[in-house]
Amino acid sequence: MAKLKLGPLVDDKPIRLTIELPAQVHRDLAAYAEVLGREGGQPVEPAKLVAPMLARFMATDRAFRRLKRSDTSALSRASDSAEQHRGDRREPGG
Repeated sequence: MAKLKLGPLVDDKPIRLTIELPAQVHRDLAAYAEVLGREGGQPVEPAKLVAPMLARFMATDRAFRRLKRSDTSALSRASDSAEQHRGDRREPGG
């Protein structure tokens, strides 16, 4: 068996995010889901891999971890700004 960077997926409350992927990235994501599903004995939806892959990427990015530790207030402000921006995009009445 191959040693994949992702293990079993954790069921967590999702936040909807719509993205566009290049075709090759989508094919690779589908192939990764197939391999992970085969190893885990259950089918895996490719879209379910995006969040754990991003989380793993950020967790292993040394520069991001260092900035996150040293400047949590700046990261908090960036997160608040993103929340406000998403709120500005909502359709009226929604």
